[in-house]
Amino acid sequence: MNVSGPLYFATKKAGKAIWDYKMLKEGDKVIVGVSGGKDSLCLLRILKERIKFVPIRFEIVACFVDMGFSWINKDILVKHFEEESVPYIIAPAPEQWKGEGVDFGCFWCSWNRRKALFDLARDIHATKIAFAHHMDDIIETMLLNLFFQGEIGTMQPCQEMFDGELSIIRPLAYVEEVDLAHLAEILELPVISSQCPHGETSKRKLVKGVIEELYGHNKNVKKNIFRSLARIRKEYLLNKPLDVL
Repeated sequence: MNVSGPLYFATKKAGKAIWDYKMLKEGDKVIVGVSGGKDSLCLLRILKERIKFVPIRFEIVACFVDMGFSWINKDILVKHFEEESVPYIIAPAPEQWKGEGVDFGCFWCSWNRRKALFDLARDIHATKIAFAHHMDDIIETMLLNLFFQGEIGTMQPCQEMFDGELSIIRPLAYVEEVDLAHLAEILELPVISSQCPHGETSKRKLVKGVIEELYGHNKNVKKNIFRSLARIRKEYLLNKPLDVL
């Protein structure tokens, strides 16, 4: 298979996002959160590729947060990290995480993973944490907030934390999920399929279905939603709080 084309395309898109949002600088130490899914494995490979030719020096450290789920074989990830010659850390979940069999839901799981990464960043003096959220994730989050929270907002491609000591970056912000799925396939990445019980019932899956339905009527619907987040026409927004509703 021809790997160079899709890998070049995704790496170029990621490079554009990194440049536009000034995600990386000289000497950065970047923790790459790797869950075992296609998106995070692609992100790790893309950042590894960029180290070869970008004019700044930065280092990456792959990190898998072990939440104790039986359906994730972390040995597969360890083997992959070693084959890719990427430094890695298997981080334990925070102590308050009770593990498999206790239904805390998506938010609790995500919050604990993130806390573990924040703790690790402090311990190893990392300056950035890279998450594999892509364009689809960003627009789905925007619609989730709109439909279920009554507000307009989404995850940012680059977000400073702790007074600028640490930043969360999302280099895949310009890359669509379908392109990552294709890339993971041709790279033959050891993707671990999620068996999360919330995967088939989440609000995110519902919103994804709405977008797919709209895509049938307008092929640019995802890009239009994404662009709209940077093209706010404030003069056409309500300027008073609607406490009466």
